[in-house]
Amino acid sequence: MNLTISGHHLEVTPALREYVMTKLERVTRHFDQVVDITVLLSVEKQKEKERRQKAEVTLHVKGKDIFVETAHEDLYAAVDQLMDKLDRQVCRHKERTQDHHHESIKHHDLGMDAMQ
Repeated sequence: MNLTISGHHLEVTPALREYVMTKLERVTRHFDQVVDITVLLSVEKQKEKERRQKAEVTLHVKGKDIFVETAHEDLYAAVDQLMDKLDRQVCRHKERTQDHHHESIKHHDLGMDAMQ
């Protein structure tokens, strides 16, 4: 798995990098077929009193790219919200890719036994 963490208008400190990596472990624990992760942390200076911290992630899994972004006054809170959203999307993607057809085959076999 390739992991890229970069900053736009801010320096990604080792503590911030470690925080993001710790939060990403939860996502990769649910779905281990992740090919590539790109995290971009940025500060938007709209007004001096209104600085928005923005976090976005692009997660590349086999056959699909998942993109999530959040914005908050606090960068750590933005990362928390980002990982919550990403975790939900990854779980949804995992459910969609799993094979759900095996139950219908069992029901079909039971119907054939009852006919004989």
